[in-house]
Amino acid sequence: MQRRTFLRQAGLLSALSLLEPGKLLASPSSLKVGLQLYTLRDYIGKDVKGVLTKVAKAGYQEVETYGYSKAGGFWGLTAKDFKAVLAANGLTTSSGHYEMNGFVRDGNQDALKTYIEAAKICGQTYVVVPHLDDKLRATADDFKVVAERVNKAGELCKAAGLRVAYHNHDFEFKSVGGTTLYDVLLKETDPALVDFELDLYWVVRAGQDPVKLIEAHPKRFTMWHVKDMDKAQPEHNTEVGAGSIDFKKIFQHATASGLRHLFMEQEYFAIDAYQSITQSASYIKKNLLS
Repeated sequence: MQRRTFLRQAGLLSALSLLEPGKLLASPSSLKVGLQLYTLRDYIGKDVKGVLTKVAKAGYQEVETYGYSKAGGFWGLTAKDFKAVLAANGLTTSSGHYEMNGFVRDGNQDALKTYIEAAKICGQTYVVVPHLDDKLRATADDFKVVAERVNKAGELCKAAGLRVAYHNHDFEFKSVGGTTLYDVLLKETDPALVDFELDLYWVVRAGQDPVKLIEAHPKRFTMWHVKDMDKAQPEHNTEVGAGSIDFKKIFQHATASGLRHLFMEQEYFAIDAYQSITQSASYIKKNLLS
């Protein structure tokens, strides 16, 4: 293939990947191993640079942020400075969890616009809805409002070259008024605007099957939280590969899911946190992505 033809085709593929995010997908073996930084919430606020250095040494290649505000930035760092610290450690960030309760409640776009600005500066692709207050999801009518607002957030993010994603817990699967929040979100959000970040632990905790969800809604789950369930205490997390979730089976459906990014997350430790995240990263690389 002549160089000019190759470059033309490569440019076309790149353009298609931006226009149709679900069409061109990496194989599981080429995925980066990411970490949701909430895992290290007890440490990162005290020493952002030191924690990120340890994250890189533990085997992670990218991170997912949480807790950003215009006033406080990323743990006291501006988006630009935070990106520089990541780069100094060979890390990138493709996704961030941003507090969206205000936007879902009243549609005020002010905070969302600051999130979009920060996400673009530090190189993220996804602005994620991480959690919803109880009062915003009390009735089936509330579910429709949530879907409407998430679609609107998707429009605003798309205009800025970003994507919106919704991250689940277990409450989305509880029946209210003959339906569930997750069913409404999947049916009433526009796939051209809204992706989903499938938290595998919470899906299993809710008594659901991640594989069946993927099969029923292919290409919608472009991100996963890879979080294992302790065998003896299912309300606790444990190191990936040491718990009860069959990740090998789930990862066979990565392409069908539309998976582009995976983030290990753990909210409970029985061993040293850095030993734990290193063990999980190693298991993911050797057993799930190889």
